[in-house]
Amino acid sequence: MTKIFKTLTLVAVLAASPALALEPLNKDAHVTDSLVAVRVGDTIRSTCPSISAKMFTVLSKWNELKSYLRDKGYTEDEVEAFRKDKIEKARIKGLAADYLKAAGAVEGDVESYCKAGRDEIAKGTLAGSLLRSYK
Repeated sequence: MTKIFKTLTLVAVLAASPALALEPLNKDAHVTDSLVAVRVGDTIRSTCPSISAKMFTVLSKWNELKSYLRDKGYTEDEVEAFRKDKIEKARIKGLAADYLKAAGAVEGDVESYCKAGRDEIAKGTLAGSLLRSYK
């Protein structure tokens, strides 16, 4: 009887495992979109002298994202490892560069970044919500 119980328990655990498996963080569109928006905002504010970050909003959005990930079952260590992963940083940086290019930002042209930033703010995008323009 004990052997049958152990076997059934093992089968139940193995059957449930795929349902308990977490989606890789880099496959979650909300995570990717959020990190790209942060990178876009950071690039704009560091390039354009008339735009700055709304730091309380940035911190609030980061805490919201971490809460979202905790609710999905990710640990703090998993989130931090993902955030610090060099391959993922490069992927997000590339996606943000593509986004900025599509938004009209041209490397070496400061005003194009300022315009892209003002456009993001005007459109109310996530990146725009992280920025403040002084112009």
